[in-house]
Amino acid sequence: MLAPSPPPLAGKSMTYKHIVVLCSCPDAAVAARIAATLVKEALAACVTRTAAVRSTYSWQGQTCDEAEVLLTIKTVAERFSALEARIRALHPYEVPEIIALPVVAGSTGYLDWVTRGSSGEAGAPASGRPLAAADR
Repeated sequence: MLAPSPPPLAGKSMTYKHIVVLCSCPDAAVAARIAATLVKEALAACVTRTAAVRSTYSWQGQTCDEAEVLLTIKTVAERFSALEARIRALHPYEVPEIIALPVVAGSTGYLDWVTRGSSGEAGAPASGRPLAAADR
């Protein structure tokens, strides 16, 4: 039996502007290529690559256990369709993991930066990090 859904956050709509997308990649080179492309094309403000994760999954009747690199992609929900299509075009897996999770809360400054970096607006620094106060 499923647990009942939690009530929405008080005063908050269940429509979220920002999302985090998870995508597992077979190796560091593929992960780096996808991450760089998503940021360069302003589909994401930032992509964090986490190496040395292991995935255990069922595929074509076999239980598999593989080393992978996990991408944590920060973007805006309105860019999801384009981001998903770009990942599919770049990814070697037949069925890549592409899972979007809503950001229910976050630092206003950081989320504003994610918005700018995911939409190609001016002000998103090339380094992929928000500007320090001294650099503004």
